Amino acid sequence: MSASIERKSALKRLLVEHLLLKIEPGEIPDDQPLFGPGGLGLDSIDALQLVIALEGAYGLKIADPAKAKTILASVNTIAAAVEALPAPPAGAA
Repeated sequence: MSASIERKSALKRLLVEHLLLKIEPGEIPDDQPLFGPGGLGLDSIDALQLVIALEGAYGLKIADPAKAKTILASVNTIAAAVEALPAPPAGAA
C-alpha cells in the first residue's frame, strides 16, 4: 500500500473516531466534501475538533479560517496538507 493510501486511511479513521461519525472509515470517498451539500454533513464544531485532532496527530496547524476551508474540504485536501508538512529532523521522535 502506498504512503498516500495509508495516510488517507489513517485520516478517515481519525475523522470517524474524533468526530464520532456513524459510518466506517472505508465508506468515506477520498474526494467527498466534508462540509455542505453532498458532504458528510460536518459543521463548525466538527471543524474545530478536526483541526485539534490534526494538530495532535500530525502537527498540522491551521490558524487561518480561509486556509482551513480549503484544507478541510475533503480527505484528499487534508492528505495533501499533511504530506506538504516539512519532515521532522532526523532523530526526532
